[in-house]
Amino acid sequence: MADISIYNPTDLGTPMGQYTHVTRVKASEFLFIAGMLSGDSQDNIVGEGDFNAQCTQVFKNVEAALRSAGADWSNVVQFTTYLVHSQDIPKFMDFRTREFPKMFPDGKYPPNTLLMVDRLVKEPFLVEVQTIAAL
Repeated sequence: MADISIYNPTDLGTPMGQYTHVTRVKASEFLFIAGMLSGDSQDNIVGEGDFNAQCTQVFKNVEAALRSAGADWSNVVQFTTYLVHSQDIPKFMDFRTREFPKMFPDGKYPPNTLLMVDRLVKEPFLVEVQTIAAL
């Protein structure tokens, strides 16, 4: 099992959202999960035009990828999030505020880099999340 320590150094101040500045990991294996979109197992786009529905499906897909390796949310050491519209940042923060305490009940939220992009692989996609986990 990986030894994962998620913390905020006092010299960095408080994070601006539900993430932590640093993850220190001692692990024998890592899981790199490609950016997950809001597609379902039948290749349908879930939540077209609905940011919250897309976020829900994206994290459902991340969870499925974690489970495929015998992992869960406690194994996540970093996220990279891509949003198409800066206006969706508050919606993303609201989603994390609502859902992350369920996913990370210890309150140690993995580091997350949030990037704005012109578009994702298909026009209807609004959010993509790439994940790294330690096993």
